[in-house]
Amino acid sequence: MTFTIVLAVITCITLIISIIKFPTIKIGDKSFETFWMIALIGALLMIATVSVPVEHLINNLTSNSAINPIKIIVLLLSLSMLSITLDELGFFEYVATKAIKYVKNSQVKLFLIIFLMVAILTVFTSNDIVILTFTLFICYLARKIKINPIPYLIMEFVTANTCSMFLIIGNPTNIYIATAFEIGFMEYFKIMFLPTLAAALTMLFILLLIFKKQLSEPIQIDHLEPKPIKYKALTIISIIHLLLCTGLLAVSSYINLEMWLVTIMFAGSLTITLLIFSIINKEKTTITNVYKRLPYSLGIFVLSMFIIILALDYNGITKNFAGIFDNFTDKPLLGTFIYGFASSIFDNLINNIPMSLFFTSIISSANNNNMLYIFSTIIGSNIGAFLTPIGALAGMMWMHILKKQKVDFSFLNFTKYGLELSVPILVTSLLTLWLIL
Repeated sequence: MTFTIVLAVITCITLIISIIKFPTIKIGDKSFETFWMIALIGALLMIATVSVPVEHLINNLTSNSAINPIKIIVLLLSLSMLSITLDELGFFEYVATKAIKYVKNSQVKLFLIIFLMVAILTVFTSNDIVILTFTLFICYLARKIKINPIPYLIMEFVTANTCSMFLIIGNPTNIYIATAFEIGFMEYFKIMFLPTLAAALTMLFILLLIFKKQLSEPIQIDHLEPKPIKYKALTIISIIHLLLCTGLLAVSSYINLEMWLVTIMFAGSLTITLLIFSIINKEKTTITNVYKRLPYSLGIFVLSMFIIILALDYNGITKNFAGIFDNFTDKPLLGTFIYGFASSIFDNLINNIPMSLFFTSIISSANNNNMLYIFSTIIGSNIGAFLTPIGALAGMMWMHILKKQKVDFSFLNFTKYGLELSVPILVTSLLTLWLIL
């Protein structure tokens, strides 16, 4: 047991150091992210030292259960494929530029329009896709119309990670935790609708207060022209795929169809469409770029961290944590805040995906896996992502993009804004959750 704990702690500490000090390494002419490599080494060491028996691991990887990580990874990659295709076709940038033309010279209107677009697109795609898309767009826009990008970048990042709570597909952590406890698409939505709305309104109010001075300065953006969509028919087909997929996910629990099957079906259909398009038009760039951009490293990371958490669970370590949390199960309000804040803090110690795996195991081992505590953990996994850049993979990618775009924004600045925003948003959403459940 001691060796397993030490190995897990060393892996997590090394992971954090790599995120801060060496997020990528170069091998030849290519750069590779280090986060998944470290997680993979930790997982392989767990197997090599028999911290988790191979037979036990195989049983878990082949089991027909909701917590099977293979199903989760397929679900993540399939959803990413649908969203990335639209991004690759220029749909998000086109919509953003088109909408922004109507704000005239008001930064407040510009701020609110980008907020609404980020919120809506996050609900129907995912926080990671929106962050990767809009971060570059905001940097480009700020340079074009000569405004300070920081208020918009922070708003975009915080909005994406807050509104990602709205639907089960908004964040990989939602998918993992909810699927582990067999919570369906509509059941999730019914519970998370009001806490997400409360969180979003609180967030917007605080953001407008923080950036009131910067947003009062006038701008002129009449010369900003939207880039036309090159392949309109393909874009429409891709939008239909995403909408139909979301619709079928909404009713999947009622027709006994697992969510990963729904997403892989639509991803497969869109892939065939892209292949036919590439053959007819002799254009292979779109489908090649889509599949190059899929977050394969995230799949390796999730699988590796699953093995590490499985080793902790096999050695009875999660049961010890569950025993501590059990002390609060007879006090629902206190328990809600304990799980919410603890999961948010653990986000920033080990990243939100490992945290979700770890807390899923803790809640499963606890005497009372109350829905309050399941959804408190989901809230913490989303909101904790903007406390520090370590909180989520999106935070690491976001900081990396800003560095490449030569936007001066430090780890300390991120944490300063993170504290100002995450604590009141977390309190509001957890209190709303407690009131409705």
